[in-house]
Amino acid sequence: MAAAEGREEEMSGNGEQEESPAMETSEDPAPPPVETTEENGSAAVALDAPEDPDPAAFTMPAAPEDGDGDGEVPADFERLWKAAHDNAQNFSSWTDLLQYCEHETHLASSRRALRAFLLRYPLCYGYWKKFVDLERRSGSNDKAEEVCVQGLQAIPLSVDLWIHYINLLLGTLDMNLPQSPSQIRGVFEDAVGAAGLDFHSDRLWDLYVEWEKEQGNMKNATAVLDRVLKVPTQLYNTHYDKFKEHLNSHEPKEVLCPEEYEELRAFCRQSQKAERAEQAQEEEEERPPGEEEPATPEGTDTEELMQKIREQVLVRRDKVYQDNEAEVRKRWHFEDAIKRPYFHVKPLDRLQLRAWHSYLDWEMAQLNPEAREATAAAAAAAAAAEAAAEAAAEADSPKDSSQAATEEPEAAARPGEAAVSRDDHRVRILFERCLIACALYEEFWTRYIHYLEARSVDEARAAYRRACQIHLPSKPNLHMQWATFEERNGDLTESRRVLEVLEKNLPGLVIVRLRRAALERRAGQLDQSEALLTDAVAQSKEKPTLHAFYSIKLARLLLKLGRDPSRARRVLQDALEISPENDKLYMNLLELEVSGDPRAAAEGVQECVTRALAAPLASHFKILFSERGLQFAEEYNSSIQSVLSVYEGHQKLLKELGGTKREAENGDEEPEKQSKPEESKTEEPVSAAQATPTTPHVPITTPPPPVVGADASAQTGYTGYSSWYQQPHYGSYGYQSSWNYNQGYYPPS
Repeated sequence: MAAAEGREEEMSGNGEQEESPAMETSEDPAPPPVETTEENGSAAVALDAPEDPDPAAFTMPAAPEDGDGDGEVPADFERLWKAAHDNAQNFSSWTDLLQYCEHETHLASSRRALRAFLLRYPLCYGYWKKFVDLERRSGSNDKAEEVCVQGLQAIPLSVDLWIHYINLLLGTLDMNLPQSPSQIRGVFEDAVGAAGLDFHSDRLWDLYVEWEKEQGNMKNATAVLDRVLKVPTQLYNTHYDKFKEHLNSHEPKEVLCPEEYEELRAFCRQSQKAERAEQAQEEEEERPPGEEEPATPEGTDTEELMQKIREQVLVRRDKVYQDNEAEVRKRWHFEDAIKRPYFHVKPLDRLQLRAWHSYLDWEMAQLNPEAREATAAAAAAAAAAEAAAEAAAEADSPKDSSQAATEEPEAAARPGEAAVSRDDHRVRILFERCLIACALYEEFWTRYIHYLEARSVDEARAAYRRACQIHLPSKPNLHMQWATFEERNGDLTESRRVLEVLEKNLPGLVIVRLRRAALERRAGQLDQSEALLTDAVAQSKEKPTLHAFYSIKLARLLLKLGRDPSRARRVLQDALEISPENDKLYMNLLELEVSGDPRAAAEGVQECVTRALAAPLASHFKILFSERGLQFAEEYNSSIQSVLSVYEGHQKLLKELGGTKREAENGDEEPEKQSKPEESKTEEPVSAAQATPTTPHVPITTPPPPVVGADASAQTGYTGYSSWYQQPHYGSYGYQSSWNYNQGYYPPS
């Protein structure tokens, strides 16, 4: 096995490695001819498409049990195995392990390593092929086929893997058995149903046609060619050339279905009779008197008749080909901009990401009936001139039910249920192609899921499962979106499971624990919500900042929903024992005290203020707490003596901390650094002399208290004191909380 980086660079085609130079196209085909109506295109072609891709069908199946027998593993296997599992996201560790196993040619170790690798990176076609070849070399064709099926369940858009599976069956099945051809044909149908609409699916269609020819089923080969003529692929023009060659190499009766052949034969014979009657009349006028017209055998099919039938067949297919060319033309520049359509762990550059977004934008816009009307109208106008020029030449063309069927795609392109269904199928196929190259980008998964959710909750759930369980197991945002999706759709059990698994995979992620607690609270399980926060508090004692954060959350829950202020107070006080310098804890404890009955809260408020003043806090916070205590005393204390006592303590604190009162109220900013009146739209700040009362026996006016019971986090995260009062006399005492988070449940769509 080659080095990981070199090997991955050889991959192409939806995550597959190149088979051999023989399977490559000799040169890039030229883009379809550009017409004046390229922007609007022409009438869309209705595809003989399979059912819409089922996101659940793309789920990676569970690996079978090892069961590979006993025996010693190679010397360095366990070391490389441990290195890969210790850092499962390191792709190079896995490829080193696989390279070693291949070099040692140890069957059991190779199986074990490939299974583990493909569970994590199921879009790597090259390693599925290696696994299949490994089982086939070991003589286990059944296991090789089983591995192929698992690979196709994981990456059903892989043209190369379908071809490898078909070649495996062709090499192992006994084609002399009557059921074998039917089995192969069934696999071909599954293949073109799953991957036949891929822009690079030409090799799969060609293989199907050639196999039908080898079986001697010329009519089946024609039917397959008819189908691919309606599919916009990179080599669309070569399919039409092969159809012409196929038609000219055989008698029409051998390649056309009986209905079409008899229909065209009757029309062409009638046309011949009309021509001969006209010719006979001219010859009769020139024939000598008495000479009889030579007899023509009835029912004889001449070569001239066969050629006329071929011409009429091509007249019908030419309209389909032109419509398909218009579809290819509209997609060509999008496809040309995609340079890496296969899976790779290396990041895509911005141009590639933008190319996929642009392609998806355009394809989804085709779902808009107005856009389809404009496209169809432009196509009809462009086709009108061409039709007028060819009217004389096509005067003899049959206008029958078969030709009407050929023109049916144009009708399907008009707004309506059929057109929407066709365009929806194309959008899904493009999304699935995109999610091969961009499987590690949650933005594309989110976009696909939003698209699916509007159509089917089950399909959206299946896409969430694929994204979170296979490709992005460590992306918390997508998992939390999934949990919200399940809760919104009533499945609380699944929502809980998703968040629990996420927290297990990413332990210590705060937002996940908060989401779990919020989920239980909304479900009416307040005790479970409290238990989750209590456990978080207990588990974070070694991290004081995180411990304070969880303690505040738990205290708020106990106070506001549990109606248990004593327990809430105890939680905050316990947190202060661990983090005595945390001003947010003091703020929330003060909020708790002032939110109770003011007649019984005076003692608790003053104790809180006293504790804050004795703590190692910044000067402006101590002044803030002192002012808050004075404010409470003015509004709720029952005697003027108690108010004056608090006031005198506040004035003493101002003198001890230094600076003027005005400076203290505005933090540590110097008065001369304040905004000048002409630079501010607010009222001119009041000076320190104006702010200080002249009579010490009259307390100063302090800001009003916050609304009792209000959630202080509504404006400032967890502190709730950023803007007590709007008068410039008091300025702003707030600060920004480093804990503040504002992550919504849904990403921008």
